[in-house]
Amino acid sequence: MTGLTRRRLLAAGLGTAAVAAAGAAGLELIEHGVLPGRTDLAQLDGACEVASPPLVFGRLGHSRSGRFYSQARRQDVGYTIVWPAGHGPGSRLPLVVLLHGEGRNHTEALSGMTLPQAPALRINGRPLPPMAMVAADGGTGYWNPHPGDNPMGMVIDELIPFCQRLGLGRPPHRIATMGISMGGYGAILLAEKFPQLISAVAAIGPAVWTSYQQAQAVNRKAYASAAAFAANDVVTHAAALAGKPVRVASGLDDPFQPGVAVLARELPRTATVIMSAGCHSGPFFTQQEPPSLAFLAHHLAFVAHHLA
Repeated sequence: MTGLTRRRLLAAGLGTAAVAAAGAAGLELIEHGVLPGRTDLAQLDGACEVASPPLVFGRLGHSRSGRFYSQARRQDVGYTIVWPAGHGPGSRLPLVVLLHGEGRNHTEALSGMTLPQAPALRINGRPLPPMAMVAADGGTGYWNPHPGDNPMGMVIDELIPFCQRLGLGRPPHRIATMGISMGGYGAILLAEKFPQLISAVAAIGPAVWTSYQQAQAVNRKAYASAAAFAANDVVTHAAALAGKPVRVASGLDDPFQPGVAVLARELPRTATVIMSAGCHSGPFFTQQEPPSLAFLAHHLAFVAHHLA
Protein backbone atom coordinates (compact mmCIF):
# COMPACT_ATOMS: atom_id res chain seq x y z
CA MET A 1 0.00 0.00 0.00
CA THR A 2 2.96 2.30 -0.52
CA GLY A 3 1.70 5.70 -1.70
CA LEU A 4 -1.94 4.81 -1.05
CA THR A 5 -2.86 7.83 1.05
CA ARG A 6 -6.10 8.40 2.94
CA ARG A 7 -7.17 10.79 0.20
CA ARG A 8 -6.66 8.16 -2.46
CA LEU A 9 -8.66 5.65 -0.43
CA LEU A 10 -11.46 8.17 -0.13
CA ALA A 11 -11.33 8.89 -3.83
CA ALA A 12 -11.50 5.22 -4.64
CA GLY A 13 -14.73 5.05 -2.66
CA LEU A 14 -16.42 7.97 -4.43
CA GLY A 15 -17.49 5.87 -7.36
CA THR A 16 -17.94 8.89 -9.60
CA ALA A 17 -18.65 8.42 -13.27
CA ALA A 18 -15.66 10.60 -14.04
CA VAL A 19 -13.26 8.18 -12.35
CA ALA A 20 -14.89 5.18 -13.98
CA ALA A 21 -14.63 6.75 -17.40
CA ALA A 22 -11.02 7.80 -16.91
CA GLY A 23 -9.80 4.50 -15.57
CA ALA A 24 -6.59 4.38 -13.56
CA ALA A 25 -5.79 7.98 -14.42
CA GLY A 26 -9.06 9.19 -12.88
CA LEU A 27 -7.68 9.68 -9.39
CA GLU A 28 -4.80 11.78 -10.63
CA LEU A 29 -7.15 13.93 -12.72
CA ILE A 30 -9.41 14.54 -9.75
CA GLU A 31 -6.38 15.35 -7.57
CA HIS A 32 -5.40 18.05 -10.05
CA GLY A 33 -8.91 19.43 -10.37
CA VAL A 34 -9.30 18.47 -14.04
CA LEU A 35 -12.24 16.16 -13.46
CA PRO A 36 -15.24 17.00 -11.26
CA GLY A 37 -15.01 15.69 -7.73
CA ARG A 38 -11.97 17.42 -6.28
CA THR A 39 -14.08 19.47 -3.88
CA ASP A 40 -16.10 16.37 -2.93
CA LEU A 41 -12.84 14.57 -2.29
CA ALA A 42 -11.49 17.42 -0.17
CA GLN A 43 -14.72 17.57 1.84
CA LEU A 44 -14.44 13.89 2.67
CA ASP A 45 -10.82 14.38 3.61
CA GLY A 46 -11.60 17.34 5.88
CA ALA A 47 -9.67 19.85 3.76
CA CYS A 48 -12.76 22.05 3.36
CA GLU A 49 -13.25 22.46 7.11
CA VAL A 50 -11.85 25.92 7.77
CA ALA A 51 -12.38 27.84 10.97
CA SER A 52 -13.59 31.41 11.15
CA PRO A 53 -15.07 33.55 13.93
CA PRO A 54 -18.85 33.96 13.86
CA LEU A 55 -20.02 36.93 11.83
CA VAL A 56 -21.19 39.84 13.96
CA PHE A 57 -23.24 42.75 12.65
CA GLY A 58 -24.27 46.14 13.94
CA ARG A 59 -27.38 48.07 12.98
CA LEU A 60 -28.39 47.65 9.35
CA GLY A 61 -28.63 50.68 7.10
CA HIS A 62 -30.82 51.69 4.17
CA SER A 63 -31.07 49.43 1.11
CA ARG A 64 -32.60 49.90 -2.31
CA SER A 65 -33.45 47.16 -4.81
CA GLY A 66 -34.99 47.34 -8.24
CA ARG A 67 -34.58 46.57 -11.91
CA PHE A 68 -33.43 48.54 -14.93
CA TYR A 69 -33.14 47.81 -18.62
CA SER A 70 -29.48 47.37 -19.51
CA GLN A 71 -28.54 48.43 -23.01
CA ALA A 72 -25.23 46.64 -22.58
CA ARG A 73 -26.88 43.34 -21.60
CA ARG A 74 -30.03 43.86 -23.71
CA GLN A 75 -32.26 42.69 -20.88
CA ASP A 76 -33.69 43.70 -17.54
CA VAL A 77 -31.16 43.57 -14.71
CA GLY A 78 -31.83 43.35 -10.99
CA TYR A 79 -29.73 45.33 -8.54
CA THR A 80 -29.36 46.15 -4.85
CA ILE A 81 -27.57 49.11 -3.28
CA VAL A 82 -26.84 49.10 0.46
CA TRP A 83 -25.69 51.89 2.76
CA PRO A 84 -24.18 51.72 6.25
CA ALA A 85 -26.38 52.80 9.18
CA GLY A 86 -26.95 56.54 9.28
CA HIS A 87 -26.55 56.96 5.52
CA GLY A 88 -28.82 56.79 2.51
CA PRO A 89 -29.38 58.21 -0.99
CA GLY A 90 -27.48 61.48 -1.25
CA SER A 91 -24.73 60.43 1.17
CA ARG A 92 -21.27 60.85 -0.31
CA LEU A 93 -19.47 57.56 0.32
CA PRO A 94 -16.91 55.20 -1.23
CA LEU A 95 -18.45 52.38 -3.27
CA VAL A 96 -17.69 48.67 -3.50
CA VAL A 97 -19.05 46.87 -6.57
CA LEU A 98 -19.75 43.24 -5.65
CA LEU A 99 -19.74 40.73 -8.50
CA HIS A 100 -21.61 37.46 -8.02
CA GLY A 101 -20.48 33.96 -8.95
CA GLU A 102 -21.76 31.71 -11.72
CA GLY A 103 -25.34 30.57 -11.35
CA ARG A 104 -26.09 33.35 -8.87
CA ASN A 105 -27.56 36.83 -9.02
CA HIS A 106 -27.26 40.19 -7.27
CA THR A 107 -28.92 38.88 -4.11
CA GLU A 108 -26.27 36.15 -3.75
CA ALA A 109 -23.03 38.07 -4.24
CA LEU A 110 -21.77 37.12 -0.77
CA SER A 111 -21.46 33.91 1.23
CA GLY A 112 -22.63 33.63 4.82
CA MET A 113 -24.22 37.07 4.91
CA THR A 114 -26.78 39.10 3.00
CA LEU A 115 -25.88 42.20 1.05
CA PRO A 116 -27.55 44.58 3.57
CA GLN A 117 -25.54 42.95 6.37
CA ALA A 118 -22.17 43.58 4.73
CA PRO A 119 -21.77 47.31 5.58
CA ALA A 120 -22.83 46.50 9.16
CA LEU A 121 -20.14 43.85 9.63
CA ARG A 122 -18.08 44.22 12.79
CA ILE A 123 -14.52 42.92 12.89
CA ASN A 124 -12.94 42.44 16.31
CA GLY A 125 -15.86 44.39 17.72
CA ARG A 126 -15.26 47.41 15.50
CA PRO A 127 -17.44 48.56 12.58
CA LEU A 128 -16.08 48.91 9.08
CA PRO A 129 -15.36 52.45 7.89
CA PRO A 130 -18.52 53.71 6.12
CA MET A 131 -18.88 52.56 2.54
CA ALA A 132 -21.79 51.65 0.29
CA MET A 133 -22.04 48.49 -1.78
CA VAL A 134 -23.87 47.54 -4.95
CA ALA A 135 -24.51 44.31 -6.83
CA ALA A 136 -26.30 43.63 -10.11
CA ASP A 137 -27.17 40.62 -12.25
CA GLY A 138 -24.25 39.76 -14.53
CA GLY A 139 -25.46 36.52 -16.10
CA THR A 140 -23.15 33.58 -16.77
CA GLY A 141 -20.61 35.18 -19.11
CA TYR A 142 -17.80 35.67 -16.60
CA TRP A 143 -18.20 39.44 -16.56
CA ASN A 144 -16.54 39.86 -19.97
CA PRO A 145 -18.19 40.97 -23.24
CA HIS A 146 -20.13 38.44 -25.30
CA PRO A 147 -22.09 39.07 -28.50
CA GLY A 148 -25.38 40.61 -27.41
CA ASP A 149 -24.51 40.54 -23.69
CA ASN A 150 -21.84 42.75 -22.15
CA PRO A 151 -21.94 42.56 -18.32
CA MET A 152 -18.69 44.55 -18.11
CA GLY A 153 -20.28 47.39 -20.05
CA MET A 154 -23.34 47.20 -17.80
CA VAL A 155 -21.21 47.71 -14.69
CA ILE A 156 -18.98 50.46 -16.08
CA ASP A 157 -21.42 52.43 -18.25
CA GLU A 158 -24.71 51.93 -16.41
CA LEU A 159 -24.45 50.64 -12.84
CA ILE A 160 -21.58 52.79 -11.58
CA PRO A 161 -22.92 56.04 -13.13
CA PHE A 162 -26.31 55.27 -11.55
CA CYS A 163 -24.64 54.93 -8.15
CA GLN A 164 -22.63 58.10 -8.67
CA ARG A 165 -25.82 60.04 -9.31
CA LEU A 166 -26.84 58.94 -5.81
CA GLY A 167 -23.57 60.30 -4.38
CA LEU A 168 -21.63 57.02 -4.25
CA GLY A 169 -18.13 56.63 -5.63
CA ARG A 170 -17.90 60.29 -6.64
CA PRO A 171 -14.52 62.00 -6.17
CA PRO A 172 -12.84 62.30 -3.78
CA HIS A 173 -14.46 59.00 -2.83
CA ARG A 174 -13.24 55.99 -4.74
CA ILE A 175 -14.61 52.74 -6.16
CA ALA A 176 -13.41 49.19 -5.47
CA THR A 177 -14.45 45.79 -6.80
CA MET A 178 -14.85 42.49 -4.98
CA GLY A 179 -16.15 39.06 -5.93
CA ILE A 180 -16.18 35.33 -5.31
CA SER A 181 -15.36 32.65 -7.91
CA MET A 182 -16.56 33.98 -11.29
CA GLY A 183 -17.10 37.28 -9.51
CA GLY A 184 -13.54 37.21 -8.17
CA TYR A 185 -12.23 36.85 -11.69
CA GLY A 186 -14.57 39.66 -12.78
CA ALA A 187 -13.40 41.95 -9.98
CA ILE A 188 -9.78 41.54 -11.07
CA LEU A 189 -10.74 41.96 -14.73
CA LEU A 190 -12.53 45.27 -14.13
CA ALA A 191 -9.62 46.59 -12.08
CA GLU A 192 -7.24 45.71 -14.92
CA LYS A 193 -9.44 47.14 -17.67
CA PHE A 194 -10.35 50.36 -15.87
CA PRO A 195 -7.41 51.25 -13.59
CA GLN A 196 -8.39 54.95 -13.49
CA LEU A 197 -11.88 54.09 -12.20
CA ILE A 198 -11.29 51.08 -9.94
CA SER A 199 -8.91 51.93 -7.13
CA ALA A 200 -8.72 48.59 -5.25
CA VAL A 201 -9.75 44.97 -5.69
CA ALA A 202 -10.36 41.90 -3.53
CA ALA A 203 -11.00 38.45 -5.00
CA ILE A 204 -11.95 35.27 -3.14
CA GLY A 205 -11.44 31.94 -4.90
CA PRO A 206 -11.26 33.67 -8.30
CA ALA A 207 -12.05 31.40 -11.25
CA VAL A 208 -8.79 31.80 -13.13
CA TRP A 209 -7.86 29.71 -16.16
CA THR A 210 -4.52 29.93 -17.90
CA SER A 211 -5.65 28.98 -21.43
CA TYR A 212 -8.74 29.19 -23.61
CA GLN A 213 -8.68 25.42 -24.08
CA GLN A 214 -8.73 24.89 -20.33
CA ALA A 215 -11.67 27.26 -19.93
CA GLN A 216 -13.60 25.63 -22.78
CA ALA A 217 -13.12 22.19 -21.29
CA VAL A 218 -14.83 23.30 -18.08
CA ASN A 219 -17.25 26.08 -19.07
CA ARG A 220 -17.96 26.82 -22.72
CA LYS A 221 -19.94 29.96 -21.83
CA ALA A 222 -17.07 31.71 -20.09
CA TYR A 223 -15.57 33.28 -23.24
CA ALA A 224 -17.03 33.89 -26.67
CA SER A 225 -13.80 32.99 -28.51
CA ALA A 226 -10.08 32.48 -28.16
CA ALA A 227 -9.62 36.15 -29.00
CA ALA A 228 -12.03 37.08 -26.20
CA PHE A 229 -10.03 34.98 -23.75
CA ALA A 230 -6.78 36.65 -24.81
CA ALA A 231 -8.33 40.11 -24.40
CA ASN A 232 -9.71 39.27 -20.95
CA ASP A 233 -7.00 37.03 -19.50
CA VAL A 234 -6.31 38.44 -16.04
CA VAL A 235 -2.93 36.70 -15.85
CA THR A 236 -1.33 38.28 -18.91
CA HIS A 237 -2.76 41.71 -18.08
CA ALA A 238 -1.87 41.68 -14.37
CA ALA A 239 0.70 44.47 -14.86
CA ALA A 240 -2.24 46.88 -15.17
CA LEU A 241 -2.72 46.49 -11.41
CA ALA A 242 0.61 48.14 -10.60
CA GLY A 243 0.29 50.59 -7.72
CA LYS A 244 -3.20 49.37 -6.85
CA PRO A 245 -4.17 47.63 -3.57
CA VAL A 246 -4.91 44.00 -4.47
CA ARG A 247 -5.99 41.12 -2.22
CA VAL A 248 -6.45 37.61 -3.62
CA ALA A 249 -7.34 34.56 -1.50
CA SER A 250 -7.57 30.95 -2.68
CA GLY A 251 -8.01 27.64 -0.89
CA LEU A 252 -5.26 25.09 -1.36
CA ASP A 253 -7.90 22.52 -2.40
CA ASP A 254 -9.68 24.89 -4.78
CA PRO A 255 -9.63 23.51 -8.36
CA PHE A 256 -8.75 27.02 -9.54
CA GLN A 257 -5.76 27.25 -7.19
CA PRO A 258 -3.19 26.36 -9.91
CA GLY A 259 -4.45 29.25 -12.04
CA VAL A 260 -4.44 31.58 -9.04
CA ALA A 261 -0.85 30.54 -8.30
CA VAL A 262 0.15 31.53 -11.84
CA LEU A 263 -1.70 34.83 -11.42
CA ALA A 264 0.05 35.46 -8.10
CA ARG A 265 3.45 35.34 -9.81
CA GLU A 266 2.35 38.10 -12.19
CA LEU A 267 0.69 40.38 -9.65
CA PRO A 268 2.54 43.45 -8.35
CA ARG A 269 4.88 42.62 -5.48
CA THR A 270 2.74 44.76 -3.19
CA ALA A 271 -0.32 42.52 -3.69
CA THR A 272 -1.65 40.53 -0.75
CA VAL A 273 -2.00 36.87 -1.73
CA ILE A 274 -3.51 34.33 0.67
CA MET A 275 -3.07 30.61 -0.07
CA SER A 276 -4.47 28.69 2.86
CA ALA A 277 -6.52 25.61 3.79
CA GLY A 278 -9.90 25.48 2.12
CA CYS A 279 -11.88 24.60 -0.97
CA HIS A 280 -13.97 26.35 -3.59
CA SER A 281 -16.90 26.34 -1.19
CA GLY A 282 -18.89 28.35 1.33
CA PRO A 283 -16.70 27.88 4.42
CA PHE A 284 -13.62 29.33 2.74
CA PHE A 285 -15.57 32.12 1.04
CA THR A 286 -17.22 33.12 4.33
CA GLN A 287 -13.89 32.99 6.17
CA GLN A 288 -12.26 35.35 3.69
CA GLU A 289 -15.05 37.91 3.37
CA PRO A 290 -14.38 39.90 6.57
CA PRO A 291 -10.65 40.43 5.88
CA SER A 292 -11.42 41.23 2.23
CA LEU A 293 -14.03 43.83 3.14
CA ALA A 294 -11.73 45.28 5.81
CA PHE A 295 -8.90 45.49 3.25
CA LEU A 296 -11.07 47.49 0.84
CA ALA A 297 -12.62 49.64 3.57
CA HIS A 298 -9.22 50.61 4.93
CA HIS A 299 -7.98 51.67 1.51
CA LEU A 300 -11.13 53.53 0.55
CA ALA A 301 -11.32 55.35 3.88
CA PHE A 302 -7.61 56.29 3.71
CA VAL A 303 -7.91 57.69 0.19
CA ALA A 304 -11.09 59.63 0.96
CA HIS A 305 -9.51 61.17 4.08
CA HIS A 306 -6.34 62.29 2.33
CA LEU A 307 -8.02 63.58 -0.82
CA ALA A 308 -10.94 65.35 0.83
